[in-house]
This record gives sequence, structure tokens and C-alpha cells, in this order.
Amino acid sequence: MPRLAISLILAVMAAGVLIGINETGYDQSSRALQRIEGYTRTRNAVSGLLLHVLDAETGSRGYLLTGDPRYLDPYNAATAEISQNLDSLRSSYPPDTPESLTLNQLSRNVQRKLAEMDLSVRMRKQGNEEAWKFVLMTDVGKEHMDAIREQAGKLILSATEGMTAAQGQVQHTLQLARFGILGVALAALFAFYLYLRQTTRLKLAGEQQQAALQQERDLLETQVRERTASLAQLATHLQQVREDERGHLARELHDELGALLTAAKLDVARLKSRLESQPPEVGQRLQHLTETLNSGIALKRRIIEDLRPSSLANLGLTASLEILAREFSERSGIEIASSLENVELDESAQLTVYRIVQESLTNIGKYADANQIDIGVRDYPNHVEVEIKDDGKGFEPAAVKPSTHGLAGMRHRVEAAGGKLSVNSRPGAGTRIVAVLPKATTPTAVPA
Repeated sequence: MPRLAISLILAVMAAGVLIGINETGYDQSSRALQRIEGYTRTRNAVSGLLLHVLDAETGSRGYLLTGDPRYLDPYNAATAEISQNLDSLRSSYPPDTPESLTLNQLSRNVQRKLAEMDLSVRMRKQGNEEAWKFVLMTDVGKEHMDAIREQAGKLILSATEGMTAAQGQVQHTLQLARFGILGVALAALFAFYLYLRQTTRLKLAGEQQQAALQQERDLLETQVRERTASLAQLATHLQQVREDERGHLARELHDELGALLTAAKLDVARLKSRLESQPPEVGQRLQHLTETLNSGIALKRRIIEDLRPSSLANLGLTASLEILAREFSERSGIEIASSLENVELDESAQLTVYRIVQESLTNIGKYADANQIDIGVRDYPNHVEVEIKDDGKGFEPAAVKPSTHGLAGMRHRVEAAGGKLSVNSRPGAGTRIVAVLPKATTPTAVPA
């Protein structure tokens, strides 16, 4: 009992000292971190101001040299941001400080630089070639930019020095807390020595159990990752096999069945030409046979296009999608509106886009009960966006199995090409499918 009482007293004292050290260190560190945050914002604002000035100068010079009004867009955007940067910086510095005086000088030089660029742009718009060229060839703009860089550098250096000092304060506080906690920890170890003797074995057993559980968890995670990778590879392989089989079947239909149907059609034509005085019944039969062969040839072509669209290789992605949309609209009676931009994609990515639209139209025809479909392909600098939207009955994505309606296959196709697929739908509100594909990527799977 005396040992227990002493241990409790020492534990309470150690806890009080530890709380005091922690609170003091937290208070000092919080203030230092707030200063660091303020210096960081200030430095970023100065850097942003300098960047916007450079953007404005670049845009204005581009317009002066080329006369292209598109260069005025970054110029106007940069000049609009400069005022906001200056206002933000003025609120960061108290008045009558060296940094505030430097900021005032920087503001004046920025205004002069803006006035010089505005004058040049206005003269260029007015067609005053000699005036703007004279302004462009003088060193006024360079002097302003040198002054802006110098004063911005001073502000950045001041903010950096403040950050360094605040970081030193945090480091100092951490050192004090470190030594204080070390002393309290030693006292706590002594106070709880008797308790630790009794609980050591339980603690070791618990640690061993936790280690075993962690090892088992890591093993399971490794197995899950390997199994997931294996399934992804299998799905990729199956898609590759499917595309190869489609291509092989399309070639066989085109070469073998196409040749047979064409030969049969030619034979019928020869029979019709040789049977000049043929009975009406024979003529009708031959005409019906000709129409049947034409229907078979058309069916063969449609099946080949579904298996491996030749229009994609011969006409390009945009024309292939237009043909696909027109044929689907004719078969289903659903009105389709297309907005297709020309995009630059490799053959595998084009086939991926084609399959996405094809699978989406198939799902709409089977399940959506729609009256209107919108297909859009939009070209962006770094990616291509494909959108298929309908006004059908929709569904609840969370309540649908991942493999339903071919969504799993579509998602795998897009992700294998390095993109992302999103499905947005609500009951009674239609469905919107958006696929984003990067322009420059190395696909890890079969394109489709």
C-alpha cells in the first residue's frame, strides 16, 4: 500500500508537469506556426504578383508582336489578378514598417509597368506602329521589371527570414518539450515500476498477438492485391481475346461468306439473263432470291461492322460514330443528336471510344425506354471527353450490380486506357455516362 500511494502521488505530479509542458509548448508552437502560415501566404502572394506581372507582359508583347487579340486574354486576366494581389499584400504588412515601404515602392512600379503596357496595347489597337514600337524598344519596361523583381525579392527574403525565425522558435520549443517530457517520462517509469512488473507479460503477449494479427492482415492484403491484379490481367486478356475473335470472325465473314453470297448473286443474275422467256413464277422466284441475297449481304455487312467496324479505319472516329448513331436510330426509332468534335487519338483509343458509345446505345435500347439520346465527343488539350445522355427511365446506380448493363466492361475498357468512367442516373431522370480518356498514355490493356 505505501508503494502504491507513492506511485499514485508521483504519477499525479508527473501528469501535472507533463500537462504544463505540453500546454506551454503547444501555445508557443501555435503562435509560431501562425506566423509561418502568414509568412507563407505573403511569400506566395508576392510570387503570384510577380508571376501575374510576367504573364501580363508576355501577353502584351505577344499582342504587340503578332497583333493576335487572343494574347489579350492572358493579359487582361493577369492585370485583373494584380490588383487583388496588391490588396492582399497591403493587409499583410502593418503601416510604417520597412516591408510596408518596400510594398509601396513595389505598388508604384507595378502601376507604372501596367500603365506602360496599357499604353503600348492601346497604341497597337489604334494602329500607331511607330509609337508602340518606340515604347517597346526603350528600356523603360526593363527598368520597371528590374525594380519590381528587386522589391519583390526583398519582400520574399523578408518573409523567408520571418519563416526561418518562426521555425527556429518551433524547434526551440520542441527541444524544451523534449527534455521536459524526458524527465517526466523517467519519473513516470520509476513511479509505475511495480505496476509494469506485473503487466509486462500481458503487454508482451498483447504485442505478440497484435504482431501476429498485423502479419496476417498484411498477408491478406498482399493476397488481395495479387488476386486483384490477376483478375485485372485476366479481364484484359479476355477482352483482347474477344477483340481478336471478333476481328477473326469479321474477316471470315467478309472473305468466306461474302464471297459465297456474291457468287450466288452473280449466278442468279446469269440465270435471269439466260432465261429470256421464263414463266412469270420463275421470274418472281429469281427476283425474290436476288432480294434475299441482297438482304443476306446487308446483314453480313452489319454483323461485320458490329464485330470490327471497318469505317473506323477507313473514315475515322467521327464518321464511324455518325454511322453508328444513324443506324441505331433507324433500327430503334430513337432520335439521336450528335455533337462530335474531331479528336486526335491513336487507333486503340479510338476503338475504346467507339465501343463505349456502342455499348451505351445497346444498353439504352434494351433498358432505358428513351425517346432522345445525346452523344458528345469533346476535345481538350490533354484529354478527350465522351458523353452519352438519354431521357429514359434511369436507375439507381448504388442498387445495381457492378456487372449489370455492361458497366463493368465499359469501366474496365476506360481504366485500361488510363481514363475514368462516371455514371450518373436517377429513376425517372435518365442516365448520363461520361468517359474521360487521356490523349497521351500507354494503355495497359486491350483497346476497346
